[in-house]
Amino acid sequence: MKEILAELERRRDVARLGGGERRIEAQHKRGKLTARERIDILLDAGSFEEYDMFKQHRCTDFGMDESHIPGDGVVTGWGTINGRTVYVFSKDFTVFGGSLSETHAQKIIKIQDMALRNRAPIVGLFDAGGARIQEGVAALGGYGEVFQRNVTSSGVIPQISVIMGPCAGGDVYSPAMTDFIFMVRDTSYMFVTGPDVVKTVTNETVTAEQLGGASIHTTKSSIADGAYDNDVEALQQMRRLIDFLPMNNLADGPEISVVDDPTRFDKSLDTLVPGNPNKPYDMKELIRKVLDEGDFFELQAKFAANIVTGFGRIEGRTVGIVANQPMVLAGVLDSDASRKAARFVRFCDCFNIPILTFVDVPGFLPGTAQEYGGLIKHGAKLLFAYAEATVPKVTVITRKAYGGAYDVMSSKHIRGDINYAWPTAEIAVMGAKGAVEILYRSELADKEKIARRTRDYEDRFANPFVAAERGYIDEVIMPHSTRRRVSRALAMLRNKKDELPWKKHDNIPL
Repeated sequence: MKEILAELERRRDVARLGGGERRIEAQHKRGKLTARERIDILLDAGSFEEYDMFKQHRCTDFGMDESHIPGDGVVTGWGTINGRTVYVFSKDFTVFGGSLSETHAQKIIKIQDMALRNRAPIVGLFDAGGARIQEGVAALGGYGEVFQRNVTSSGVIPQISVIMGPCAGGDVYSPAMTDFIFMVRDTSYMFVTGPDVVKTVTNETVTAEQLGGASIHTTKSSIADGAYDNDVEALQQMRRLIDFLPMNNLADGPEISVVDDPTRFDKSLDTLVPGNPNKPYDMKELIRKVLDEGDFFELQAKFAANIVTGFGRIEGRTVGIVANQPMVLAGVLDSDASRKAARFVRFCDCFNIPILTFVDVPGFLPGTAQEYGGLIKHGAKLLFAYAEATVPKVTVITRKAYGGAYDVMSSKHIRGDINYAWPTAEIAVMGAKGAVEILYRSELADKEKIARRTRDYEDRFANPFVAAERGYIDEVIMPHSTRRRVSRALAMLRNKKDELPWKKHDNIPL
């Protein structure tokens, strides 16, 4: 028996070494942790239960029958994050470059199936070179099996991908179908075809970072929801993100105890909106002052910064935040902002997370670039997402709510549950200047008369009371009481039930 136990420990030690000390050292020299080191940081200490540690590929072509490493390039299992079950797979770059083989895929598939059956989140840590060329179509079949499970799990359990090294070819499509993608600056990149193929096909000379680095995917493509400076920071932030998310689409969201009084007033909010309607202010200041302890997990902060999305808590319960940002493009809605917010709203609706919307929007961004780029359809995505959502929706209009953008931003007309406005709110078809120039075109030469007309329009519409008279606004509230009013509204809506007609699925304007 003693010899058998010793043999088990020996085999475990071999498996834990992955590709060996030399390759582990090379991984560290690149500023990257190993697959198992990453799991140790992500999960609670001592909670990881590994599966298929000894699994090996069955390929015999191209000399592969002489090269077998236990685990076959991916570490899989489950553990806990702050006591809550999470499934994880972590690709091991030290073993065949983390490339995906048939058995490698089978390990991931097993964990995906377990996560779905047991209704718990799954986190994938990617650091790999794509499909294992030696296995050909068997590897491609493995990818397809993984992709199918990504789709089946979508909207049922949270799926999070962290790109911590190369992620190329077929490897990129699994993260693309998960709920969130995060990257590590300088050491991670994602692309379908690498720089060499790009050079051959299009004659473009580009580096891996320029083609698919974190700087590209967080600012230009919107593929990544965020980027961090190193592996440790990225994994610690994933622990923080998981704390905001429910286990599945039927579970209640996590609730933590907080000392922040939900009825707290903040007098500084009474002066947040400047007297000059064209002067910007930072909407994130309002967000942090309303949320518990100012804790806000922002998503896609560097992309379409004219709209802000992320998670926070009110009375210890998770809430999704969508807010126009007057500091960037005056908070206008454009194609990128609409897509960014629409995807976030749909995630919140999938997992029963209430949505709190702060509105200061002068309209949709005009111009040929926007119209040619499909602004109509992209704007409709956000409208569709809000109208479709059945979770509690609380809206606060702080200043401008003009035109169709007023309707889109969780208005009462698309089933906003509670719609508040600050006294500084302006709800109208358009701004006073533009309206007067249309209504009184014949008087444009008379500047005094136009100025008087503009003042009259502002007196009539540059306030929230016309909308309040019609019931489109439930109440005009004092800015300093926003946290209290929002908290009470969310508590009142806790048992909300709103159902849509049966359908196989909707046809959102993609």
